[in-house]
Amino acid sequence: MDIAKRQRLEASGWSVGDAADFLELLPEEVAFIEMKLSLSRYLKELRLKNQLSQANLAKKINSSQSRVAKMEAGDPSVSLDLIVKTILAVGGTREDVAIAISSIQS
Repeated sequence: MDIAKRQRLEASGWSVGDAADFLELLPEEVAFIEMKLSLSRYLKELRLKNQLSQANLAKKINSSQSRVAKMEAGDPSVSLDLIVKTILAVGGTREDVAIAISSIQS
């Protein structure tokens, strides 16, 4: 948001913030969500690089296509463990996981 727009909104009595402010998330909760989303994006990138469909990846990890879709979307019902295990099953390494976590997009 540009500065002028922010100033106009605040002058009108609006409070301007981000989703973390709105949801009153703690810094560690924000960090966790950012890590999960970064790993989810990396999983999709790795799946596409290996030319796997979601259905084929699901068969490889004994899961369902919809579960893979949820992993790639960072769905809250999917554990971080499952995302990391799936990355490793597709050929990702511990180093790849570390790089994905360290390249968090704002």
